[in-house]
Amino acid sequence: MEKICLWVSQPHFGFLEIAKLMGIGSIVVELEHGTFDLATLDQFLAMTRALGVRTLAKVIAPTTEAIQQALDFGADAVVIPHLLGVDHVREITQAAKYPPHGIRSYTGGRVYGYGRPAADAFDRENRRTKCYAMIETSESLEDVEKIAALPNVDGIFPGPSDLSLSRGRGAYSFSAADLFDLTRCARAAQTCGKPWVMPAWTPEERAFGAKEGAELLVVASQSMTIRAGLSATLGALRQEKILA
Repeated sequence: MEKICLWVSQPHFGFLEIAKLMGIGSIVVELEHGTFDLATLDQFLAMTRALGVRTLAKVIAPTTEAIQQALDFGADAVVIPHLLGVDHVREITQAAKYPPHGIRSYTGGRVYGYGRPAADAFDRENRRTKCYAMIETSESLEDVEKIAALPNVDGIFPGPSDLSLSRGRGAYSFSAADLFDLTRCARAAQTCGKPWVMPAWTPEERAFGAKEGAELLVVASQSMTIRAGLSATLGALRQEKILA
C-alpha cells in the first residue's frame, strides 16, 4: 500500500499504531486545522519515525517558523498552505532547505541523532526532506507551472476544496471545472519530473489520481475511518436484530 495515505488531525497514538499494523505507510499530519500543539507534535513525530511511517506535515501557516518546527521534529516532508504566486512560493519554500539552497537554520536533536552532525548532514537532510507546494488559491493555480519548476519545490499538493472556493465555485464537487484545475496541477508536476499528491476521498477521485500518476492517494481522514468503523459495527448489529 505504498501509494495509500491517511489524513490525521488529532494526535491519537493508538490510531497511528493501528494504521501501521494494517499496512498504511504514509500519513498527512494536519497542523493547520488539527489539534496538535508543539509538545504533542514532537511526541507524535518521534513515534512515526520509530514505526517507519512516512509523515507529511501540513504546516499551520506559510512561515519560516512553522516549516522549521515540523522538519526539526522529524517530519519527512512539509505541505505548505496559503501560497500565492510564484514569487511568494519562492520566498516561503527557502525555509524548507538548508543553505546554500535555502535559509533553514540548524538545531540539534532528533534529526541528527542528538549528536553533532556529520560534514554532509545538511546536504543529506535537504535531499531526504521534501517540500510540497499546496495549490489552493487562484494565484497559485495561475502560476502552478512556474511553481512546480522552482528548485525548492519537490512536489505539488492540490487543495481541491479551498481551490474551488477561491475560484468562485463554492463547495468542491469534483466537477468538470474542478477536474480541469486538478489536471493542470498534475501536469505541471509531471512536466518538471516531480511528484504530486491527490486528496482522493471517492472512487472517482482515486481513479483520476491513479490515471494521472499521483505519488500518493490520500484516501480517508481520521474521522472518516472512525465513522466508517462505527457505521459497519452498527450495521452488523442491525442485521443481528440487536438494534432496530
